[in-house]
Amino acid sequence: MCEWLDFDHRQAFARARLAEPKGKRLPPFVLLAEPGLSAAEQHACAEIWMRERRVTAAVVREKLAFCFPACGEARGKIKLGYLSNDFQNHATALLLIETLEAHDRSLFELHAYSYGKDDGKEMRARLRGAFDRFNDIGPFSDEEAARAIYRDEIDILIDLKGFTQDTRTSILALRPAPIQVNYLGYPGTLGPGLCDYIITDAFCTPAASAGDYAESFALLPHSYQPHGRRLAVRDAPTRASAGLPEEGFVFCCFNQAFKFTPAVFEIWCRLLHCVPGSVLWLLATPEAEGNLRNEAWKRGVNGSRLIFAPDLPQDEHLARLQLADLVLDTAPYGAHTTASDALYVGAPLVTRPGDTFASRVAGSLLRAVGLPELIVENKDDYFDLAFSLATEPLRLSGLRSKLLGNSSSAPLFDVDAYARALEALFLRMWGRHCAGSPPAAI
Repeated sequence: MCEWLDFDHRQAFARARLAEPKGKRLPPFVLLAEPGLSAAEQHACAEIWMRERRVTAAVVREKLAFCFPACGEARGKIKLGYLSNDFQNHATALLLIETLEAHDRSLFELHAYSYGKDDGKEMRARLRGAFDRFNDIGPFSDEEAARAIYRDEIDILIDLKGFTQDTRTSILALRPAPIQVNYLGYPGTLGPGLCDYIITDAFCTPAASAGDYAESFALLPHSYQPHGRRLAVRDAPTRASAGLPEEGFVFCCFNQAFKFTPAVFEIWCRLLHCVPGSVLWLLATPEAEGNLRNEAWKRGVNGSRLIFAPDLPQDEHLARLQLADLVLDTAPYGAHTTASDALYVGAPLVTRPGDTFASRVAGSLLRAVGLPELIVENKDDYFDLAFSLATEPLRLSGLRSKLLGNSSSAPLFDVDAYARALEALFLRMWGRHCAGSPPAAI
Protein backbone atom coordinates (compact mmCIF):
# COMPACT_ATOMS: atom_id res chain seq x y z
CA MET A 1 0.00 0.00 0.00
CA CYS A 2 3.08 2.27 0.16
CA GLU A 3 2.27 3.46 3.67
CA TRP A 4 5.77 4.39 4.76
CA LEU A 5 5.39 6.10 8.14
CA ASP A 6 7.10 3.20 9.95
CA PHE A 7 9.29 2.10 7.06
CA ASP A 8 12.60 2.87 8.77
CA HIS A 9 11.76 0.51 11.63
CA ARG A 10 11.05 -2.54 9.53
CA GLN A 11 14.66 -3.62 8.99
CA ALA A 12 15.38 -3.62 12.73
CA PHE A 13 12.11 -5.44 13.42
CA ALA A 14 12.98 -8.20 10.93
CA ARG A 15 16.53 -8.55 12.25
CA ALA A 16 15.29 -8.78 15.84
CA ARG A 17 12.91 -11.59 14.99
CA LEU A 18 15.55 -13.54 13.10
CA ALA A 19 18.05 -13.09 15.92
CA GLU A 20 15.84 -14.49 18.70
CA PRO A 21 17.20 -17.75 20.15
CA LYS A 22 14.89 -19.99 18.16
CA GLY A 23 14.13 -17.43 15.49
CA LYS A 24 10.60 -16.24 14.77
CA ARG A 25 8.96 -16.93 11.46
CA LEU A 26 8.76 -14.21 8.83
CA PRO A 27 7.54 -14.90 5.29
CA PRO A 28 10.74 -15.23 3.21
CA PHE A 29 9.11 -13.59 0.20
CA VAL A 30 8.45 -10.42 2.18
CA LEU A 31 12.10 -10.12 3.17
CA LEU A 32 13.18 -9.97 -0.48
CA ALA A 33 11.90 -6.38 -0.66
CA GLU A 34 13.39 -5.18 2.66
CA PRO A 35 16.34 -2.81 2.14
CA GLY A 36 19.55 -3.64 3.94
CA LEU A 37 18.86 -7.31 4.55
CA SER A 38 21.50 -9.60 3.13
CA ALA A 39 21.28 -12.88 1.23
CA ALA A 40 22.60 -14.57 4.38
CA GLU A 41 19.68 -13.15 6.38
CA GLN A 42 17.27 -14.31 3.68
CA HIS A 43 18.80 -17.78 4.04
CA ALA A 44 18.22 -17.70 7.80
CA CYS A 45 14.62 -16.59 7.24
CA ALA A 46 13.97 -19.48 4.84
CA GLU A 47 15.45 -21.97 7.31
CA ILE A 48 13.26 -20.71 10.15
CA TRP A 49 10.16 -20.58 7.92
CA MET A 50 10.42 -24.28 7.03
CA ARG A 51 11.90 -25.60 10.28
CA GLU A 52 8.74 -27.08 11.79
CA ARG A 53 7.50 -28.35 8.43
CA ARG A 54 10.80 -30.13 7.85
CA VAL A 55 10.43 -31.89 11.19
CA THR A 56 6.90 -32.99 10.26
CA ALA A 57 8.05 -34.04 6.80
CA ALA A 58 10.83 -36.20 8.24
CA VAL A 59 8.23 -38.33 10.04
CA VAL A 60 6.16 -38.71 6.87
CA ARG A 61 9.26 -39.50 4.78
CA GLU A 62 10.12 -42.35 7.10
CA LYS A 63 6.66 -43.78 6.53
CA LEU A 64 6.81 -43.29 2.77
CA ALA A 65 10.24 -44.94 2.58
CA PHE A 66 10.97 -43.65 -0.92
CA CYS A 67 14.03 -45.29 -2.42
CA PHE A 68 15.51 -44.61 -5.83
CA PRO A 69 17.01 -47.37 -7.98
CA ALA A 70 20.52 -47.11 -9.31
CA CYS A 71 20.95 -45.61 -12.77
CA GLY A 72 21.14 -48.05 -15.64
CA GLU A 73 22.05 -47.72 -19.29
CA ALA A 74 18.70 -49.16 -20.38
CA ARG A 75 16.72 -46.72 -18.30
CA GLY A 76 15.79 -44.48 -21.22
CA LYS A 77 14.90 -40.80 -21.14
CA ILE A 78 15.48 -38.63 -18.09
CA LYS A 79 12.13 -37.73 -16.58
CA LEU A 80 11.73 -34.07 -15.70
CA GLY A 81 8.89 -33.10 -13.39
CA TYR A 82 7.87 -29.43 -13.31
CA LEU A 83 5.96 -28.53 -10.12
CA SER A 84 3.89 -25.33 -10.04
CA ASN A 85 0.70 -23.49 -9.25
CA ASP A 86 1.22 -21.26 -12.29
CA PHE A 87 0.46 -23.44 -15.33
CA GLN A 88 -1.94 -20.84 -16.66
CA ASN A 89 -1.80 -17.27 -17.99
CA HIS A 90 0.91 -16.29 -15.53
CA ALA A 91 4.30 -14.58 -15.81
CA THR A 92 6.19 -17.82 -15.10
CA ALA A 93 4.37 -19.64 -17.89
CA LEU A 94 4.87 -16.76 -20.32
CA LEU A 95 8.62 -16.83 -19.67
CA LEU A 96 9.01 -20.60 -19.78
CA ILE A 97 6.62 -21.90 -22.43
CA GLU A 98 8.95 -21.70 -25.42
CA THR A 99 11.75 -23.39 -23.48
CA LEU A 100 9.42 -26.25 -22.57
CA GLU A 101 8.45 -26.60 -26.22
CA ALA A 102 12.12 -26.59 -27.24
CA HIS A 103 13.15 -29.46 -24.92
CA ASP A 104 14.88 -32.36 -26.68
CA ARG A 105 12.30 -35.14 -26.47
CA SER A 106 14.85 -37.75 -27.48
CA LEU A 107 16.60 -37.14 -24.15
CA PHE A 108 13.87 -35.94 -21.81
CA GLU A 109 10.31 -36.83 -20.89
CA LEU A 110 8.34 -33.91 -19.47
CA HIS A 111 5.76 -34.19 -16.71
CA ALA A 112 3.76 -31.28 -15.29
CA TYR A 113 2.49 -31.40 -11.69
CA SER A 114 -0.06 -28.63 -11.45
CA TYR A 115 -1.85 -27.58 -8.28
CA GLY A 116 -3.28 -24.34 -9.66
CA LYS A 117 -6.60 -23.57 -11.25
CA ASP A 118 -7.43 -24.12 -14.90
CA ASP A 119 -8.21 -20.59 -16.08
CA GLY A 120 -9.51 -21.89 -19.41
CA LYS A 121 -7.24 -19.59 -21.41
CA GLU A 122 -5.04 -20.32 -24.38
CA MET A 123 -1.86 -20.61 -22.33
CA ARG A 124 -3.29 -23.49 -20.29
CA ALA A 125 -3.98 -25.48 -23.45
CA ARG A 126 -0.56 -24.64 -24.83
CA LEU A 127 1.09 -25.82 -21.62
CA ARG A 128 -0.81 -29.09 -21.76
CA GLY A 129 0.58 -29.63 -25.23
CA ALA A 130 4.14 -28.86 -24.09
CA PHE A 131 4.29 -31.78 -21.65
CA ASP A 132 4.24 -35.51 -22.28
CA ARG A 133 1.96 -35.80 -19.26
CA PHE A 134 0.02 -33.06 -17.51
CA ASN A 135 -1.01 -34.07 -13.98
CA ASP A 136 -3.50 -32.11 -11.89
CA ILE A 137 -2.48 -32.70 -8.28
CA GLY A 138 -4.53 -29.83 -6.89
CA PRO A 139 -6.98 -32.09 -5.00
CA PHE A 140 -4.15 -34.19 -3.54
CA SER A 141 -2.66 -33.80 -0.09
CA ASP A 142 1.08 -33.16 0.01
CA GLU A 143 1.65 -36.82 0.80
CA GLU A 144 -0.57 -37.96 -2.07
CA ALA A 145 1.17 -35.57 -4.44
CA ALA A 146 4.58 -36.86 -3.37
CA ARG A 147 3.41 -40.44 -3.92
CA ALA A 148 2.20 -39.57 -7.43
CA ILE A 149 5.54 -37.99 -8.33
CA TYR A 150 7.40 -40.98 -6.92
CA ARG A 151 5.20 -43.48 -8.79
CA ASP A 152 5.98 -41.68 -12.03
CA GLU A 153 9.70 -42.24 -11.34
CA ILE A 154 10.61 -38.60 -11.83
CA ASP A 155 14.36 -38.19 -11.96
CA ILE A 156 14.60 -34.42 -11.55
CA LEU A 157 11.80 -32.48 -9.86
CA ILE A 158 11.89 -28.78 -10.75
CA ASP A 159 10.02 -26.42 -8.45
CA LEU A 160 8.77 -23.23 -10.13
CA LYS A 161 7.24 -21.59 -7.04
CA GLY A 162 9.59 -21.35 -4.08
CA PHE A 163 7.96 -19.16 -1.43
CA THR A 164 5.62 -17.29 -3.77
CA GLN A 165 1.84 -17.15 -3.48
CA ASP A 166 -0.03 -20.47 -3.02
CA THR A 167 3.17 -22.50 -2.98
CA ARG A 168 3.33 -26.07 -1.70
CA THR A 169 6.96 -26.39 -0.67
CA SER A 170 5.99 -29.16 1.75
CA ILE A 171 5.83 -31.50 -1.25
CA LEU A 172 9.53 -30.86 -1.78
CA ALA A 173 10.21 -31.60 1.88
CA LEU A 174 8.95 -35.16 1.30
CA ARG A 175 11.73 -35.68 -1.30
CA PRO A 176 9.75 -37.62 -3.96
CA ALA A 177 12.58 -37.40 -6.52
CA PRO A 178 16.30 -38.15 -6.27
CA ILE A 179 17.21 -34.65 -7.55
CA GLN A 180 15.22 -31.50 -6.72
CA VAL A 181 15.79 -28.09 -8.27
CA ASN A 182 14.82 -24.51 -7.35
CA TYR A 183 14.15 -22.64 -10.61
CA LEU A 184 12.69 -19.41 -11.92
CA GLY A 185 9.76 -18.74 -9.59
CA TYR A 186 11.66 -17.58 -6.49
CA PRO A 187 14.84 -15.46 -6.52
CA GLY A 188 16.50 -16.85 -3.42
CA THR A 189 17.30 -19.93 -1.43
CA LEU A 190 14.61 -22.24 -0.06
CA GLY A 191 16.82 -23.24 2.85
CA PRO A 192 18.13 -26.69 3.75
CA GLY A 193 16.49 -29.97 2.82
CA LEU A 194 14.26 -28.90 -0.07
CA CYS A 195 16.32 -28.58 -3.25
CA ASP A 196 19.75 -29.78 -4.29
CA TYR A 197 20.39 -27.11 -6.93
CA ILE A 198 19.30 -23.59 -7.77
CA ILE A 199 19.40 -22.64 -11.45
CA THR A 200 21.06 -19.26 -11.70
CA ASP A 201 23.86 -17.38 -13.43
CA ALA A 202 27.18 -15.91 -12.37
CA PHE A 203 25.82 -12.36 -12.18
CA CYS A 204 22.72 -13.13 -10.09
CA THR A 205 24.74 -15.27 -7.70
CA PRO A 206 28.50 -14.56 -7.78
CA ALA A 207 30.68 -17.44 -6.60
CA ALA A 208 31.46 -15.62 -3.35
CA SER A 209 27.77 -15.76 -2.38
CA ALA A 210 27.56 -19.57 -2.43
CA GLY A 211 27.50 -19.77 1.36
CA ASP A 212 24.25 -17.80 1.40
CA TYR A 213 22.37 -20.57 -0.43
CA ALA A 214 21.43 -24.04 0.75
CA GLU A 215 21.39 -25.24 -2.86
CA SER A 216 24.41 -25.78 -5.11
CA PHE A 217 24.68 -23.35 -8.00
CA ALA A 218 23.73 -24.65 -11.45
CA LEU A 219 24.98 -21.83 -13.64
CA LEU A 220 23.60 -20.95 -17.05
CA PRO A 221 26.08 -19.17 -19.33
CA HIS A 222 24.12 -15.93 -19.72
CA SER A 223 20.96 -15.06 -17.78
CA TYR A 224 19.13 -17.64 -15.72
CA GLN A 225 15.82 -16.26 -16.99
CA PRO A 226 14.27 -17.58 -20.21
CA HIS A 227 12.30 -15.38 -22.58
CA GLY A 228 10.74 -16.44 -25.85
CA ARG A 229 10.79 -14.81 -29.26
CA ARG A 230 7.30 -15.70 -30.36
CA LEU A 231 5.44 -13.17 -28.20
CA ALA A 232 3.65 -10.92 -30.65
CA VAL A 233 4.34 -7.21 -30.33
CA ARG A 234 1.62 -5.08 -31.89
CA ASP A 235 2.13 -1.53 -33.06
CA ALA A 236 2.28 0.88 -30.16
CA PRO A 237 -0.99 2.61 -29.30
CA THR A 238 -1.24 6.39 -29.18
CA ARG A 239 -0.04 8.06 -26.03
CA ALA A 240 -3.49 9.46 -25.43
CA SER A 241 -5.12 6.02 -25.58
CA ALA A 242 -2.59 4.80 -23.01
CA GLY A 243 -3.44 7.67 -20.69
CA LEU A 244 -0.16 9.51 -21.32
CA PRO A 245 0.28 13.19 -22.21
CA GLU A 246 1.08 13.91 -25.84
CA GLU A 247 4.41 15.50 -24.92
CA GLY A 248 7.00 14.91 -22.23
CA PHE A 249 9.47 12.23 -21.22
CA VAL A 250 7.96 8.97 -19.91
CA PHE A 251 9.78 7.36 -17.01
CA CYS A 252 8.27 3.93 -16.38
CA CYS A 253 8.22 1.24 -13.72
CA PHE A 254 5.69 -1.57 -14.00
CA ASN A 255 7.01 -3.45 -10.97
CA GLN A 256 4.46 -4.24 -8.29
CA ALA A 257 4.08 -1.52 -5.68
CA PHE A 258 5.35 -3.66 -2.81
CA LYS A 259 8.81 -3.31 -4.41
CA PHE A 260 8.74 0.48 -4.05
CA THR A 261 10.75 2.02 -1.23
CA PRO A 262 11.03 5.62 -0.01
CA ALA A 263 14.67 5.80 -1.14
CA VAL A 264 13.87 4.75 -4.71
CA PHE A 265 10.76 6.92 -4.88
CA GLU A 266 12.85 9.89 -3.71
CA ILE A 267 15.11 9.47 -6.76
CA TRP A 268 12.11 9.17 -9.07
CA CYS A 269 10.68 12.43 -7.74
CA ARG A 270 14.05 14.15 -8.19
CA LEU A 271 14.01 13.03 -11.82
CA LEU A 272 10.49 14.38 -12.31
CA HIS A 273 11.55 17.68 -10.74
CA CYS A 274 14.67 17.95 -12.92
CA VAL A 275 13.04 16.88 -16.20
CA PRO A 276 10.21 19.38 -16.86
CA GLY A 277 7.08 17.90 -18.36
CA SER A 278 8.09 14.33 -17.57
CA VAL A 279 5.72 11.76 -16.04
CA LEU A 280 6.14 8.56 -14.07
CA TRP A 281 4.15 5.66 -15.54
CA LEU A 282 3.29 2.99 -12.98
CA LEU A 283 1.14 -0.12 -12.87
CA ALA A 284 -2.29 0.50 -11.40
CA THR A 285 -2.50 -0.43 -7.72
CA PRO A 286 -5.70 1.12 -6.33
CA GLU A 287 -4.78 0.67 -2.67
CA ALA A 288 -1.41 2.43 -3.17
CA GLU A 289 -2.16 5.18 -5.70
CA GLY A 290 -3.40 7.81 -3.25
CA ASN A 291 -0.45 7.20 -0.95
CA LEU A 292 2.02 7.50 -3.82
CA ARG A 293 0.49 10.75 -5.05
CA ASN A 294 0.72 12.14 -1.53
CA GLU A 295 4.36 11.05 -1.30
CA ALA A 296 5.03 12.90 -4.56
CA TRP A 297 3.41 16.07 -3.24
CA LYS A 298 5.56 15.83 -0.09
CA ARG A 299 8.60 15.88 -2.35
CA GLY A 300 7.43 18.93 -4.29
CA VAL A 301 6.09 17.03 -7.30
CA ASN A 302 2.52 17.38 -8.56
CA GLY A 303 0.86 14.04 -7.84
CA SER A 304 -0.93 14.14 -11.19
CA ARG A 305 2.40 13.46 -12.88
CA LEU A 306 2.06 9.86 -11.71
CA ILE A 307 0.12 7.99 -14.40
CA PHE A 308 -1.34 4.60 -13.47
CA ALA A 309 -1.71 1.98 -16.20
CA PRO A 310 -4.49 -0.63 -15.94
CA ASP A 311 -3.76 -4.35 -16.09
CA LEU A 312 -3.96 -5.60 -19.70
CA PRO A 313 -3.55 -8.88 -21.57
CA GLN A 314 0.06 -9.60 -22.44
CA ASP A 315 -0.12 -8.64 -26.11
CA GLU A 316 -1.70 -5.26 -25.30
CA HIS A 317 0.74 -4.71 -22.47
CA LEU A 318 3.76 -5.31 -24.70
CA ALA A 319 2.36 -2.90 -27.29
CA ARG A 320 1.91 -0.03 -24.82
CA LEU A 321 5.29 -0.70 -23.20
CA GLN A 322 6.90 0.64 -26.35
CA LEU A 323 5.72 4.11 -25.26
CA ALA A 324 8.07 4.08 -22.26
CA ASP A 325 11.14 6.23 -22.85
CA LEU A 326 13.13 4.79 -19.96
CA VAL A 327 12.36 2.05 -17.43
CA LEU A 328 13.51 2.64 -13.85
CA ASP A 329 14.27 -0.37 -11.68
CA THR A 330 13.46 -0.77 -8.00
CA ALA A 331 15.78 -1.93 -5.21
CA PRO A 332 16.40 -4.19 -3.42
CA TYR A 333 13.71 -6.27 -5.17
CA GLY A 334 14.15 -5.37 -8.79
CA ALA A 335 12.38 -6.01 -12.06
CA HIS A 336 12.33 -9.58 -13.35
CA THR A 337 9.66 -10.40 -15.93
CA THR A 338 8.87 -6.71 -16.27
CA ALA A 339 12.52 -6.07 -17.15
CA SER A 340 12.77 -8.74 -19.83
CA ASP A 341 9.46 -7.59 -21.34
CA ALA A 342 10.75 -4.02 -21.53
CA LEU A 343 13.98 -5.11 -23.20
CA TYR A 344 12.02 -7.31 -25.59
CA VAL A 345 10.11 -4.32 -26.96
CA GLY A 346 13.16 -2.06 -27.04
CA ALA A 347 12.72 -0.01 -23.87
CA PRO A 348 16.07 0.63 -22.07
CA LEU A 349 16.25 0.07 -18.33
CA VAL A 350 18.50 1.45 -15.58
CA THR A 351 19.22 -0.83 -12.62
CA ARG A 352 21.28 -0.75 -9.43
CA PRO A 353 22.09 -4.28 -8.22
CA GLY A 354 22.65 -5.18 -4.59
CA ASP A 355 24.03 -8.39 -3.08
CA THR A 356 20.84 -10.48 -3.25
CA PHE A 357 19.48 -12.56 -6.11
CA ALA A 358 16.28 -10.51 -6.25
CA SER A 359 18.26 -7.30 -6.69
CA ARG A 360 20.49 -8.55 -9.50
CA VAL A 361 18.11 -10.03 -12.07
CA ALA A 362 17.72 -6.90 -14.21
CA GLY A 363 21.50 -6.60 -14.39
CA SER A 364 21.71 -10.21 -15.54
CA LEU A 365 19.16 -9.48 -18.27
CA LEU A 366 20.98 -6.33 -19.42
CA ARG A 367 24.20 -8.30 -19.77
CA ALA A 368 22.35 -10.92 -21.80
CA VAL A 369 21.18 -8.27 -24.29
CA GLY A 370 24.54 -6.52 -24.55
CA LEU A 371 23.75 -3.40 -22.49
CA PRO A 372 25.90 -3.66 -19.33
CA GLU A 373 26.42 0.11 -19.44
CA LEU A 374 22.91 0.48 -17.94
CA ILE A 375 24.00 -1.24 -14.72
CA VAL A 376 25.12 1.26 -12.04
CA GLU A 377 26.76 0.88 -8.66
CA ASN A 378 25.05 3.40 -6.39
CA LYS A 379 22.11 5.77 -5.99
CA ASP A 380 23.98 8.78 -7.32
CA ASP A 381 24.98 6.95 -10.49
CA TYR A 382 21.40 5.72 -10.88
CA PHE A 383 20.08 9.29 -10.84
CA ASP A 384 22.87 10.63 -13.04
CA LEU A 385 22.43 7.99 -15.74
CA ALA A 386 18.63 8.28 -15.79
CA PHE A 387 18.83 12.09 -15.94
CA SER A 388 21.42 11.96 -18.70
CA LEU A 389 19.31 9.62 -20.82
CA ALA A 390 16.21 11.75 -20.26
CA THR A 391 17.94 14.94 -21.38
CA GLU A 392 20.18 13.62 -24.17
CA PRO A 393 17.83 12.32 -26.88
CA LEU A 394 20.60 11.16 -29.18
CA ARG A 395 22.20 9.06 -26.47
CA LEU A 396 18.87 7.47 -25.59
CA SER A 397 17.96 6.77 -29.22
CA GLY A 398 21.36 5.18 -29.70
CA LEU A 399 20.70 2.83 -26.82
CA ARG A 400 17.26 1.95 -28.17
CA SER A 401 18.73 1.22 -31.59
CA LYS A 402 21.44 -0.94 -30.04
CA LEU A 403 18.87 -2.84 -28.01
CA LEU A 404 16.60 -3.48 -30.99
CA GLY A 405 19.60 -4.41 -33.12
CA ASN A 406 20.80 -6.93 -30.53
CA SER A 407 17.40 -8.55 -30.06
CA SER A 408 17.75 -11.01 -32.96
CA SER A 409 21.04 -12.40 -31.68
CA ALA A 410 21.00 -11.69 -27.93
CA PRO A 411 21.32 -14.75 -25.69
CA LEU A 412 18.28 -13.59 -23.68
CA PHE A 413 16.00 -14.29 -26.64
CA ASP A 414 17.77 -17.35 -28.10
CA VAL A 415 15.32 -20.03 -26.99
CA ASP A 416 17.07 -23.01 -28.57
CA ALA A 417 20.47 -22.13 -27.13
CA TYR A 418 18.90 -21.51 -23.73
CA ALA A 419 17.08 -24.87 -23.80
CA ARG A 420 20.30 -26.71 -24.72
CA ALA A 421 22.20 -24.98 -21.89
CA LEU A 422 19.44 -25.83 -19.40
CA GLU A 423 19.42 -29.45 -20.56
CA ALA A 424 23.19 -29.60 -20.16
CA LEU A 425 22.73 -28.67 -16.51
CA PHE A 426 20.11 -31.40 -16.06
CA LEU A 427 22.43 -33.94 -17.68
CA ARG A 428 25.29 -32.94 -15.39
CA MET A 429 23.02 -33.18 -12.33
CA TRP A 430 21.95 -36.64 -13.45
CA GLY A 431 25.53 -37.66 -14.17
CA ARG A 432 26.65 -36.70 -10.69
CA HIS A 433 23.73 -38.59 -9.17
CA CYS A 434 24.49 -41.72 -11.19
CA ALA A 435 28.14 -41.52 -10.17
CA GLY A 436 27.11 -41.41 -6.53
CA SER A 437 28.49 -37.89 -6.12
CA PRO A 438 26.71 -35.33 -3.93
CA PRO A 439 25.33 -32.13 -5.45
CA ALA A 440 27.99 -29.54 -6.21
CA ALA A 441 28.30 -26.36 -8.22
CA ILE A 442 28.03 -27.05 -11.94
